[in-house]
Amino acid sequence: MSKVLVAYFSASGVTAKAAAKLAKAAGADLFEIVPEQVYTKSDLNWQNKNSRSSVEMNDRSSRPAIKSRVDNMEQYDIVFVGFPVWWYREPSIIDTFMESYDFSGKTIVPFCTSGGSGLGSTTQNLQALVKGAKIIEGKKLSFMTTEGSLKKWVDEII
Repeated sequence: MSKVLVAYFSASGVTAKAAAKLAKAAGADLFEIVPEQVYTKSDLNWQNKNSRSSVEMNDRSSRPAIKSRVDNMEQYDIVFVGFPVWWYREPSIIDTFMESYDFSGKTIVPFCTSGGSGLGSTTQNLQALVKGAKIIEGKKLSFMTTEGSLKKWVDEII
């Protein structure tokens, strides 16, 4: 059986709840991607062009630092990577995470939470960041997503 990790970044707690449900459904380990500098409410104000999140998302080379690392990433065959959608794609901190490990031979499955948009360009972005990994088209999860539907999705992948 494949060893599975659910890694996630959550700015407001919504993605954390979805990730916990997914990890339970998959029988997976859970890892929170925590920024070294926590995002404040003003950092997340997407209507302010000078907010931290706006500045990061407008600079495709931005790589916010992460506080900790996954121990023994090599033990995982499948890695679900979750995040809130920002500007129709993954937040820059996800790019930092993806570039921090060798995902060669692994299967990467993105998932997101969003008030409206889906994964956008995430699948293509991640494929460009992790050469040698297989990226599976992911899903948008909501607070209504049930553990049963997550289990069914996981079983299709594993």
